[in-house]
Amino acid sequence: MEALRPAQRLRRGGAASHLAPVSQADIANRYGLYLDYLQRSGRLDPDGNTMTLVTTHNVQGFVAELRARVRSVTVWNSIYKLRRAAQLIAPAADFQWLTEIEKDIALVMNSRSKADRLVLTERLVEAGLTMIREAEMFGKTELARAVGVRNGLLIALLALHPIRVKNFAALTIADTFINVDGKWWLHIPSDDTKSHRMDERQVPAFMTNVVNRYIDVHRAVLCRGTEHPALWVSSTTGRQLTTKNLGTLISKLTRETIGVDVSPHLFRTAGASTAAVYGGNHPHLASALLNHRDPRVTEEHYNRSMGLSAGEEYALITKSYRQHP
Repeated sequence: MEALRPAQRLRRGGAASHLAPVSQADIANRYGLYLDYLQRSGRLDPDGNTMTLVTTHNVQGFVAELRARVRSVTVWNSIYKLRRAAQLIAPAADFQWLTEIEKDIALVMNSRSKADRLVLTERLVEAGLTMIREAEMFGKTELARAVGVRNGLLIALLALHPIRVKNFAALTIADTFINVDGKWWLHIPSDDTKSHRMDERQVPAFMTNVVNRYIDVHRAVLCRGTEHPALWVSSTTGRQLTTKNLGTLISKLTRETIGVDVSPHLFRTAGASTAAVYGGNHPHLASALLNHRDPRVTEEHYNRSMGLSAGEEYALITKSYRQHP
């Protein structure tokens, strides 16, 4: 498929070549489920293409079938990935109508509990980076691209550095968000942290180019000619996003991109849980990540993650028994 064609020297890859293999497989699987529905319902045209197969009538029927047998989060996730598949296969086509259906489903989507909203950091980072790539590839205006890159960077950077939302919203260039020898750092003075300890974190190198493009190109578009050092800029006012508006935006973006409302505080839960899952040999990693003075504060996240890991092991065991009766 052209969308999956890898990039070669002096030749850009297909629209989906930037995605991780697991994401490519997931999106392809969701598109395959849609085609299966079309075939079962007598709507599949063997000679049709994406633009003739992905229509309002067909998608509405698919949504109706999904709602009859799966949860609202799964319905949204299926339509979200159908839309991404359609855009990747036919990037020149206009699927704005499908985006509107996706948003309508998101409005009535409900997660059952906080546990249902627990995701690991890697999923949040991938969601943010995907938003950035899609904005730069598919954004039709300078402002749309700037908003998309800002939104993706919000998600990816907070996932990598789950500091408290008031500190995250207040980041300012050359003060609390600093470039040192080409590397970006978060620098939160002790007076501004809950633990009253200075908090310094280096942004991972793989994020450097993204941060540079946002600050050098896209942020200027959002500022609308005003000059101020705020890192996170409102596309409406051109001024710094307030803590409240930034928190609301993050919840909205995670709901729209991964189907789960992940509040800024749940980013901290994700960080502690990820540290417990992957850093079990470093028992105080979560405390350091969250800048907690007492490691016992993160014990709840550690215990929950141990349960998740155990659950995955149990699932593998039960699966092997089901395959070998």
